[in-house]
Amino acid sequence: MSDPILQIRDLEVAVEGTPILNGVTLDVPQGEVHALMGPNGSGKSTLAYALAGHPRYEITGGTATFDGGDLAEMETDERARAGMFLAMQYPVEVPGVSVMNFLRSAMTAVKGEELKPREFVKLFDEKSQLLGFDRSFADRYLNEGFSGGEKKRHEILQMAMLEPRFAVLDETDSGLDVDALKVVAEGVNHLSGPNLGVLIITHYTRILRYIKPDVVHVMYDGRIVRTGGPELADHLEEHGYAEFGSAEPAAAPGA
Repeated sequence: MSDPILQIRDLEVAVEGTPILNGVTLDVPQGEVHALMGPNGSGKSTLAYALAGHPRYEITGGTATFDGGDLAEMETDERARAGMFLAMQYPVEVPGVSVMNFLRSAMTAVKGEELKPREFVKLFDEKSQLLGFDRSFADRYLNEGFSGGEKKRHEILQMAMLEPRFAVLDETDSGLDVDALKVVAEGVNHLSGPNLGVLIITHYTRILRYIKPDVVHVMYDGRIVRTGGPELADHLEEHGYAEFGSAEPAAAPGA
């Protein structure tokens, strides 16, 4: 069996000199869906941004390798070209740049070649239909005036267009109503397969009702404190994070 596409060993990360991750060890093979759960402030999003190469998130110890390459030695664009994708919790608005132009530029940068206009439009239409993404949004500025659900659908549309080898979904379920959550989950499930590894970062179990993980990890105080199968998510939904030192629930309010 080949090595996991993402291998993390005793990873330590600091933000502006403040230690956040305190020795994270985690493997995610390509073709598997892993969920990373934990209460607020446990370090989940810090891990996501450190993996993506955000300049404020400094790796101060341990290692993180992607397909055998040391992430600490790779620039953000190099990570993307190697096949890593990050769906952000709060997608940013980019006035003046249309959805269509953004996706074309992103695809060209990641793939290293530009699709012919007709081929690109055909692919865009196919993937938009898959995610229920309104075709009329193509000419609108990126995320400007989009609802929370529309922003998250567009993140998954990017993922569908770019066809990464590994995707980190940081709190993708945040702020979504049930209908939008189902559409996003269906998109992720459609894209999942032997050529894609997925790390779903979430506080609540709600999204895991629609995307079944192979493995569930619990993060607390900057470390992985428990790993188990899908049943671990059910345990957290019932008991919350109390046994790990937090009174926060893992079931979304009103869920």
